[in-house]
Amino acid sequence: MPSASVRNFDRTGTHGQRRLALAHVAALDRWMASLVQQSIAAASVRIELWDGTSPFSASRVPVGDLVVRNRRTLFGLLTNPELAFGEAYMTGELGVRGSLEEVVEALTALNTTTSIWMGRIKTALAWPNTVTSAKRNAHRHYDLGNDFYQLWLDEQLVYTCAYYADRAMTLAQAQRAKLDLVCRKLMLRAGDTVLEAGCGWGALALHMARDFGVRVKAFNVSREQVTFARDRARREGLDGRVEFIEDDYRNASGRFDAFVSLGMLEHVGLHSYPALAAVLRRSLKRDGGRGLLHFIGRDVPQPLNAWIRRRIFPGAYPPTLAEVAMGVLAPAGMSVNDVDNLRLHYAKTIRDWSDRFAGARDQVREKFGDEFTRAWELYLAGSQAAFATGWMQLFQVVFSPKESAPPVWSREEWYG
Repeated sequence: MPSASVRNFDRTGTHGQRRLALAHVAALDRWMASLVQQSIAAASVRIELWDGTSPFSASRVPVGDLVVRNRRTLFGLLTNPELAFGEAYMTGELGVRGSLEEVVEALTALNTTTSIWMGRIKTALAWPNTVTSAKRNAHRHYDLGNDFYQLWLDEQLVYTCAYYADRAMTLAQAQRAKLDLVCRKLMLRAGDTVLEAGCGWGALALHMARDFGVRVKAFNVSREQVTFARDRARREGLDGRVEFIEDDYRNASGRFDAFVSLGMLEHVGLHSYPALAAVLRRSLKRDGGRGLLHFIGRDVPQPLNAWIRRRIFPGAYPPTLAEVAMGVLAPAGMSVNDVDNLRLHYAKTIRDWSDRFAGARDQVREKFGDEFTRAWELYLAGSQAAFATGWMQLFQVVFSPKESAPPVWSREEWYG
């Protein structure tokens, strides 16, 4: 039997080894934290570990703090920050001290863009949006329940960028101004026929029919949205002028005076651009036809944020102007007449949505739980930051068949 001194030495040695191992792990944690801190140094956002330590320089005042609550989150921020940030914030393993919007905007403003060619490679490897996958993706986002979106969108449930012709406009006023602007750009006249691809809850289709006297066929793969739009059309006596069709836009037939799509192109995907071009080519009248695409885009090819694709917008891709012009409009025999960029209007739109979402937070949390609520808070904050910093753009492109005259001589006819 070992003597007491030997037994005490064994315990002391084991404890010493454990303390040494823990010290090495703590040193590794601090080293990883320092690497993460260096990568976001220009944002002036402070990293704080679960033990309260931080590699942040005390000589600066931070925009806010990222509170890392475990080693797994720290490792994720180091190796795959785009995905790990969203996942950890959603679960509460990553906290934000200070304004979430200001912290996210500071991080978004960092020059983290990969090369154009790397963006092209990532985009080319993305799965195509088939008719089946498009419907499944729409269901995951748009069929969360009309009551959910009614909590924080305007009363017409317009879920695209508003147009603040006057900075003092309310969200509802700016959304109506956007609908008017789209109709003016299309130069709609009573008796025109319009094909709308991806009609949301029907606000634009009903606006065109009511205020401009046109007939609309509106396609949408979201059952909840189509049901809502049909009910509203019946209530307003417009069901004879607007037909809401629960089907993929690729199945549209007939000839129309105008084509319009608000916020749908982002869900098409590059692989499906030939199908969209075919719809335009066969649907838009060659003499006097005109169209408008309103979509989230990029300045350079780049896939959507990995976390947003996983949790919020599966299958989405924001294209560049060149990708739309060469992939959709040119093959359809269309000429670009006008390009507008409303990205700052979208930043303000999302700010208004975020304020309304914050006011309804308890109701959202009660219905969907804390993780869902935190995910959507982060999605709104990240989207606002993307448009505020120029990381994302909001394009309105007016086009017409190349053999047809442009719809207006001067922009004054739209804005005057």
